[in-house]
Amino acid sequence: MTGFLASVRNLEEAMIACNEAVDIIDLKNPAEGALGALPIEAIAQIVAAVAERKPVSATVGDLPMQPDLLAARVMKTAETGVDFVKIGLFGQTGHAACLQAMKPLTAQGVQVVAVMFADDAPDFSLLPMMADCGLRGVMLDTCRKDGKRLLDWQPPERLEGFVDAARERRLMTGLAGALAMSDIETLAPLCPDYLGFRSALCAGRNRTISAEAASMRDIASLLHKYNTRAREMA
Repeated sequence: MTGFLASVRNLEEAMIACNEAVDIIDLKNPAEGALGALPIEAIAQIVAAVAERKPVSATVGDLPMQPDLLAARVMKTAETGVDFVKIGLFGQTGHAACLQAMKPLTAQGVQVVAVMFADDAPDFSLLPMMADCGLRGVMLDTCRKDGKRLLDWQPPERLEGFVDAARERRLMTGLAGALAMSDIETLAPLCPDYLGFRSALCAGRNRTISAEAASMRDIASLLHKYNTRAREMA
């Protein structure tokens, strides 16, 4: 079944998500890029407030592909108590070295999720290395936040191939990227573990303003209907 990942930018939004049928509360600062990071103190405050009622993930920011820098930021974020730490594979170089830098951290139990970008020639041949380095999962998102959605960059059949290849390597999977409610009908049948939403949670699809409880409720309801129908058909 496909879960609902809701990206939130502060404690107030996190508590709204905590009271709705959200499966993962994802902490990010949308004003700071595709994977903009919240301050470490804010992440820790939200983790304490959520108090294990929901899994929490957090991004480390739109960092350059420098292994030591990335590893240090991942460890600092993990120390806040989040369940998952998300790293972005930006650009076209340095990805392998950055993934290798995660290996000592995942060996200590840090659950790292890599984010690849559908609008930046994602290299799916890296999936075996992610598994070998102990990563918990991989998401496909969009880097450019210009109104184009995931499906504007990758067709359903390629997304299905990504999900299947990641699942073969026991990687948790997620699809995101300016998703709209209407995308659920196309993407949920691909069976990713999660669909991630931010702009669809906000008025006018403006990802930098407050997320709304009603939008979370509507998305959760539609996903629930799809999952129920899928179970009945199975």
